[in-house]
Amino acid sequence: MFRPSLAVLGSDDAWAKWGNVAVKSISKRFVVGLAAIGSLAWSAGGLSAQESPQHIRGKIASVSTSEIVVKTRKGLEITVKMAPNFRVAAMKKVDMTAIQPGSFIGTTTVELPDGTGRSLEVHVFPPGVKMGAGHYPWDLKPGSMMTNGDVGKVVAGAKGNTIEVAYPGGTHTILVPPKAPVVETVPGQAAMLKPGVAVFLIAAKLPDGSLAADAVLVGDKGAPPPM
Repeated sequence: MFRPSLAVLGSDDAWAKWGNVAVKSISKRFVVGLAAIGSLAWSAGGLSAQESPQHIRGKIASVSTSEIVVKTRKGLEITVKMAPNFRVAAMKKVDMTAIQPGSFIGTTTVELPDGTGRSLEVHVFPPGVKMGAGHYPWDLKPGSMMTNGDVGKVVAGAKGNTIEVAYPGGTHTILVPPKAPVVETVPGQAAMLKPGVAVFLIAAKLPDGSLAADAVLVGDKGAPPPM
């Protein structure tokens, strides 16, 4: 997998008040949102390998300058501390024609018995950005996978476009159905974070047991971020 250089978000003093907690392990999983907003990894420090980052999907219940409360699909309210200088990224809907040979994409898939995948969503990275290349488990649905890589052949068909996605160590053939959402990630603003807005975060557990994040993905025109 391609790994970006680590970039510390905010000042050392700002992170120190959180105990200089590391969320380095999250960088692989959240490159989708961070690539377009200029921060391609999370700060380094002391998160143990046993502490898995949490994917949080839902709608904002409340938000302040230091934390966000997300009401999940199951009705649970989760409070997440926001890092100093946290980033917001917006998911902009685009046409399937944005998936072209040479594009670098990420896609959540359901794996099929014949070894191919069926896409649940596709997110197109900005030109020149290649992050998180690989094929690894994702929790959008039971058994789903995330594939990030370069698009090779694109074949249009009655059931959608079949694409080949190449990454270090492999190539995956994926069907993108016509109704699968296709988005690109663009910079957002903190003003977009309002109660009722659908969001996606990846959070790390701090030493005191609370959760922290330094980026938020916001859906397009009320739609939830598809990943």
